[in-house]
Amino acid sequence: MDGRRAVEAIWRIESARIVGALARYTGDFALAEDLAQESLAEALVSWPREGAPRNPAGWLLTVGRRRAVDGFRRRAVQDDRYAALARDLGEGGATSGAPAPREPPDGDVLWDPDQIDDDVLALAFIACHPVVSREARVALALRVLGGLTSDEIARAFLVPTATVQARITRAKKTLAAARVPFEVPPPQDRPARIGSVLSVVYVIFTEGSTATSGERWIRTDLAHEAVRLARVLARLLPHEPEVLGLLALLELTAARFPARTGPSGEPVLLEDQDRARWDRAAIGRGRAALTSAARVGRGLGPYGLQAAIAECHATAPSVEQTDWPRIVLLYDALGRLAPSPVVDLNRAVAVSMAESPAAALTIVDGLAATPEFRDSHLLPAVRGELLTRLGRPVEAREALGLAVERCGNARERELLERKRDALD
Repeated sequence: MDGRRAVEAIWRIESARIVGALARYTGDFALAEDLAQESLAEALVSWPREGAPRNPAGWLLTVGRRRAVDGFRRRAVQDDRYAALARDLGEGGATSGAPAPREPPDGDVLWDPDQIDDDVLALAFIACHPVVSREARVALALRVLGGLTSDEIARAFLVPTATVQARITRAKKTLAAARVPFEVPPPQDRPARIGSVLSVVYVIFTEGSTATSGERWIRTDLAHEAVRLARVLARLLPHEPEVLGLLALLELTAARFPARTGPSGEPVLLEDQDRARWDRAAIGRGRAALTSAARVGRGLGPYGLQAAIAECHATAPSVEQTDWPRIVLLYDALGRLAPSPVVDLNRAVAVSMAESPAAALTIVDGLAATPEFRDSHLLPAVRGELLTRLGRPVEAREALGLAVERCGNARERELLERKRDALD
């Protein structure tokens, strides 16, 4: 692996841990994110020239810590000068600089396994602090927890990249101005922030399970990080039904990963997957979490309902033997609890299997003017599939062609092109 690819790979896997460790080290979240970005920039210059270090994550953390020390030392010198000036002016000699952090070791930094989960979880809560707007919370947490670029976040939320960048900058300034401490909040403060934390973990997983861009259809690094975060949240909040519901959803969905791609990384659709390759242990963990969510809650919430839908797929012997009427009912309930055009589109797919493609097409056509689908490939892709099943190849080809134009993921685009070209 060349140096640049090594940097990108390590950053995807370790960025949250690096930012978390630096935030704990400096006590300043915004500074920690800046230091991590500086370490990344230095690695992009150094590693291609000198090769990746033995402990890449430790190298990045060491660089960040040393940059922090340099910054504190410069600030201490400035504070000494300001104090001397104040004494000369008869205004006292108190200094306002923060104490310099502990000097990092000269060699590679070793991770403290007992601290990693707390660091990443604290990152999640600080990024989702109530002083930050909801949109900015999600964008910031995706940046520092998932290592997503501004472009990837923008595609996930169907907004301009400049909007995402502005949200992240504004969020960091707000957190700094409010002097939000780097810590896992006490129990009484968690309910106000847990919803945003869960939505962040969910979006990270969604980007990992079906990537919006790039050459890979599944980015398992992101998806597995989201599953890990959900497990951490479930350990910390074992009586929160939606935490357990989200964990169940992620485990049940990730269980299908081994069968979702072919030998060359090409997508394999649900009806063509070898179900023997599904991860039965993950299915068991997901079903157990779903049972716990139902037991501790007063009925399933949005994540629990999605997990129940995933359970229907995970336990069915085949697509034809799937309990599609139950899935439609679950989508009805989900649409009432958490209305969304994407939920309506997914319900249409279930209706096409439970009733008919014609009934589903009526639903899809009713969603055509929805702003959320204006630049998305999802609706024309579903519409093209339904039109194909209805024996309307000219219209199907047109819909699939539009989906190809809008699709940002290379692998998924190839799949849509094959479907379109098969209609010739």
